[in-house]
Amino acid sequence: MSADTSAPIRAPEPPAPPPVPLSATARLGASLRRAAPALGLYAASRLIGLVCMAVWAGWVGKHPRTLLGYSWDSVWYVGIVRHGYNSTLPPDPAKHGVTLSDMAFFPLFPTLMRTLTTVLPITAVTAGLVVAWVSAGVAAWGIHAVGERLHGRRVGTALVVLWGLLPHAIVQSMAYTEPLLTALAAWSLYAVLTRRWVWAGTLALLAGASRPNGIAVAAAVCCCAAAEVLGRRASWRVWAGAALSPLGWLGYLAWVGYRRGSWHGYFAVQDEWGSRFDFGVNALRFVRSLLISRAAFAYFVALVILGVALVLFALLTADRPPLPLLIYTLVLGAITFGGSGYFASKPRFLLPAFPLLLPVAVAMARARPRTAVLLGGALAGLSFVYGTYLLTVARIPI
Repeated sequence: MSADTSAPIRAPEPPAPPPVPLSATARLGASLRRAAPALGLYAASRLIGLVCMAVWAGWVGKHPRTLLGYSWDSVWYVGIVRHGYNSTLPPDPAKHGVTLSDMAFFPLFPTLMRTLTTVLPITAVTAGLVVAWVSAGVAAWGIHAVGERLHGRRVGTALVVLWGLLPHAIVQSMAYTEPLLTALAAWSLYAVLTRRWVWAGTLALLAGASRPNGIAVAAAVCCCAAAEVLGRRASWRVWAGAALSPLGWLGYLAWVGYRRGSWHGYFAVQDEWGSRFDFGVNALRFVRSLLISRAAFAYFVALVILGVALVLFALLTADRPPLPLLIYTLVLGAITFGGSGYFASKPRFLLPAFPLLLPVAVAMARARPRTAVLLGGALAGLSFVYGTYLLTVARIPI
């Protein structure tokens, strides 16, 4: 008996339609939803750190809002918001009669502060804190996006938690420019990784207008654009991103030079502050004196943090990270280690160097949950205690 061959032959199914590409808003929304647990942990860590600091500040008779929003560099930013770039300090005998100028401080942060005071009924001090806190949240989101892009969501979450539990993470809650630079840098690097060159260049431009070491972002964009050009894969967007990236930094230097009547006007201002690039000679001399004399506890912690940063950079390099992260971290580290003066502030200058934490984040994501929790708890205790000490007890520039 032969098989029945009269059954109809099915026509092949039509191919599935290609997925509809998501809009930019939808992609950002999806990214934010994936980052929500990490952002929740980050917000909790910073809130607990602030509560610890506020309790101790009240105990010793200091006001938390003043410590966070109107101390050290924050005083200068508030002055720029209120009076523009025309403030100076009286000559300091310790600096041989040099008058310190507010032109040492880049314009993006005070511009955002002034915008808020214009549209909202708040003071300049409150505006500085709002800008810093929002920037810190956007920075944590960008850090998660970079970590997730490279190693998955667990690493992205670990990277955010580690950044929020650094010993000097209290600075992320102060009216300082490091959160703003970190936010712009993280998203610019993410744009390079996803080949959105115009966005990368635009964000690098803003980063360069936020801090002197913001030029590290432009260096990363330009080096990656050069690699694209050498690989003959460059479109006009690559050229546009590279051209935009240094304009914020160069534009402010040109403006200060015009105001000072000299092409090296900004560097003269920095020299008056005792800040110059000397390839680390001054820092090495300070370390030598630190090891043979008594000094504030924060100086020794700064030395330990810088040593750990060097080890982390070696580990990061050994892992062969993407070129933009490597160039950005290298330039940021070179500026920090090679600059003179303000040794206790160097850990703060490294706050935007979040790629240094990638090797630890990868190890933490692969570790057993109990190990990761114990490590996080230890880091949290260190961060909360040292942050409180740094802001309420230590009498050194942060």
